[in-house]
Amino acid sequence: MKIAVSGKGGVGKSTVAASIALLLAQRGMRVLALDADPDANLAAALGIPGAVKIRPVSAEIALIEERTGAKVSSYGQVFKLNPEVGDVAEKLAVKHRGVELLALGAVKKGGSGCACPENVFIKALVTDLVLYKNETLIMDMEAGIEHLGRATATGVDKMIIVVEPGQRSLDCAETVMRMSGEIGLNDFVIIGNKVTCDEDEEFIAGGFEKGTPVCFLPYSENIRRADRDGVSALDGMDTLERTRLEGLIDRIWKGSGWVN
Repeated sequence: MKIAVSGKGGVGKSTVAASIALLLAQRGMRVLALDADPDANLAAALGIPGAVKIRPVSAEIALIEERTGAKVSSYGQVFKLNPEVGDVAEKLAVKHRGVELLALGAVKKGGSGCACPENVFIKALVTDLVLYKNETLIMDMEAGIEHLGRATATGVDKMIIVVEPGQRSLDCAETVMRMSGEIGLNDFVIIGNKVTCDEDEEFIAGGFEKGTPVCFLPYSENIRRADRDGVSALDGMDTLERTRLEGLIDRIWKGSGWVN
């Protein structure tokens, strides 16, 4: 199963992605968590201690240059568009509580359509992880689908979009859905996060077409404190939040029925 998690910054998508990854690992699955957001909050949400060094793929300059045959930050070069990436996750992933974390890091973007060695390498890596690896993959995305292409999208089983009770969050979700649809990814689940009342639920549900699967998670001071104290978001969840995420996982894997 390959799941992408997207949404506007600050809505809690790293919290959701990390918690799902940890819950799946507890079920005995081999889980790879991919932090594809330049803000890189997934390690903290997983509860990985700050002292543990997380080296992003984009910082592996020597490896990128070796595999692509081109110098990083140089222009006008000929380089491999299909570099070898099959061993990258094994080399760079950090293991924690049954989850392997791989961070992509930020890549400087040139002009529109830039095909620099770093971007080509990371695109090839994401394609390999989505299409060819057998692990359960949880991808914490930017507020969009930056690292997914038309071919890669065919391997993504579900796009989870995390929203909060606010119009900008819903607008971002609409953009993600439109962009995803343009590359053939149309299987969505909405998680309404930081919900405080029935009106919040009604506001979120009303922002999507009838029949769109929606799961609601309440606002949690415990999750905020977990972030402050350096423990995983899952450890900060109470029984209700955890039960709803467990139910969501069950329904995604079974392919039918949804929590409300």
